[in-house]
Amino acid sequence: MPDFSTLVEGDRPLTLSGVPEGFDALVLANLARAAAAADGRPVLHVAREDARLAELVEQIAFFAPDLEILTFPAWDCLPYDRVSPHAEIVARRMATLDALAGAANGRPRLVLTTVNAALQRVPARDFLRHRSRSLQVGERLDVEALLVFLEAAGYTRSSQVTEPGEFARRGGLIDIYPPGTGQPCRLDFFGDTLERIRRFDPLTQRSGDRVERLRLLPVAEFTVDADSVRRFRQGYTACFGAVTDDDPLYEAVSAGRRHQGSEHWLPLFHDGMETIFSYLPDALLTLDHQARDAATARLMTIRDYYEARRAAAAGDGPEIGRTGPYKPLAPERLYLTEEEWRSRLEAGAARTFSPFELPEGEGGVSLGARRGRDFAPERQDPQVNLYDAVRDHAAALASRGTRVILAAYSEGARQRLASVLSDHGLANAHVVTGWAETQALARDTVALAVLPLEHGFVAPGLAIITEEDILGDRLIRRGRRQRRADDFLRDVTALTAGDLVVHVDHGIGRFEGLETITVAGAAHDCVALTYRGGDRLYVPVENIELLSRYGSDAAAAELDRLGSSAWQARKARMKARIREMADELIRIAAARAMRRAATFTAPAGLMDEFAARFPFPETEDQLRAIDEVLADLASGRPMDRLVCGDVGFGKTEVALRAAFA
Repeated sequence: MPDFSTLVEGDRPLTLSGVPEGFDALVLANLARAAAAADGRPVLHVAREDARLAELVEQIAFFAPDLEILTFPAWDCLPYDRVSPHAEIVARRMATLDALAGAANGRPRLVLTTVNAALQRVPARDFLRHRSRSLQVGERLDVEALLVFLEAAGYTRSSQVTEPGEFARRGGLIDIYPPGTGQPCRLDFFGDTLERIRRFDPLTQRSGDRVERLRLLPVAEFTVDADSVRRFRQGYTACFGAVTDDDPLYEAVSAGRRHQGSEHWLPLFHDGMETIFSYLPDALLTLDHQARDAATARLMTIRDYYEARRAAAAGDGPEIGRTGPYKPLAPERLYLTEEEWRSRLEAGAARTFSPFELPEGEGGVSLGARRGRDFAPERQDPQVNLYDAVRDHAAALASRGTRVILAAYSEGARQRLASVLSDHGLANAHVVTGWAETQALARDTVALAVLPLEHGFVAPGLAIITEEDILGDRLIRRGRRQRRADDFLRDVTALTAGDLVVHVDHGIGRFEGLETITVAGAAHDCVALTYRGGDRLYVPVENIELLSRYGSDAAAAELDRLGSSAWQARKARMKARIREMADELIRIAAARAMRRAATFTAPAGLMDEFAARFPFPETEDQLRAIDEVLADLASGRPMDRLVCGDVGFGKTEVALRAAFA
């Protein structure tokens, strides 16, 4: 590895050649450490696209978990669009800007952004300072004023908080999901005193750890308050003249409402705009390979969309999207110009990565890495064993003192590669979780890592061979967020007045709503239930797990009477019926267990080689299903199993493994 302290010095742009993708993550980590050690500067890296940004985050986490990594994504909508960017993306942007506007924590800091995000103007630092507030347990608050602040800061009122930027009020509780917190928080008030702040799971709505302080950031890049509305109205008329026609945007903002897509007039809400570079005036600037070309293409796209909108507004061209007035701001109001972009790169003495070798000299330094070997010829040649070729290549690299890492996309793929290569004679392999563990291994030991990298590389002293280099194209199947589908209630907002619920001790009742009652001088939020005869039961919201939905036909249901034995008698009868069903199921299971069946077991190495050919990494549920099916086949007893899953989630891959066995 070169002396990175020399690479962060100097005030002229520099090209770092011999830096293929994957290796650039390690280079960035070393540059961030060197810049922090030299003068405390952070590093700002501009990736060419969003997908590249996501890959870098995961790769740098492997090489340098000690770094503070901040991401600043671009809006997920087109220039001059009629829709707003997704709330979660805006929340991530605001959390990063707030961190950059505050004091550094002393750790080496690496900020990752994209060309699209870097070219766009952002609110000034004063906006965050004046539109944020901090809450502390024990302080007295005007709850109504807090709700007004949340709405002005862009938070959306919701019946149940699950996404960043949402809030909900339920009596003395306010649920809120601020940017940068990772989890939503529940504010518990006693009167106007903030008694507790607790994090909670957005899926189960169960409260968790307590926190003492909470910082509330705006979740939009502008607020809709009196000052911003005044600035918008003045700026809009100054740009486009007096509004004499039906203009939904102008009417909505004038009425203090957010209009879909109003972010595309963002400068009109502010006194001044800045850029991500303004938040990092002293940062060492680095660029992805082809980032400059991506910036040129982006600026051309912006100009094309602007001209199309302007022509449509003048009646000279077709309207993009829905009909209605669209008066676009000049591109230089929203984005950097070509000249500003170039001068920014010059002023920041940008280090540009290139995977190709360039002649060393003025403006260029070679780091000596290249793309690694692709085993495509071995995959195509039936006379060559692919895994023997991988083993021999890894052994040859290690014999020259090169540290070797085999990188897989998932834990299951890593285990499979380890098993197959072990069968083919690669004995000196060790599982690692990070770069520090890898460096602690002996040079002749091959490291097995989970590292999302398409293609490997060879650098001085280091070689990475990826799963895709060995097996060909891999397809990434993203896991879906799991939501449990039982009937137990976790939040009162899941009910509407008139719904039937079942109390574990009192039976079927009707939900009437949420009421606040005073007991022993303290207010409590309770779920109000009505039973037969008009009897009422109040269940504190903290005991809502005692309730479940009534799962049968509500029209045929009869309410229970509080204090009667009918509910307990029905429960006793149902328990007896369940015991009878259980006895029958146990009898059938016992009879099946006494029967013998053929035993099917595939050799582990052959099964691993067969499974390695599937292009998708297995999901957690898929791995469990595979293990259980193969265990059934090897048990020597009749199988009794149903494999169930959504379309496209891998049932066939489970069945093919069973057929192979």
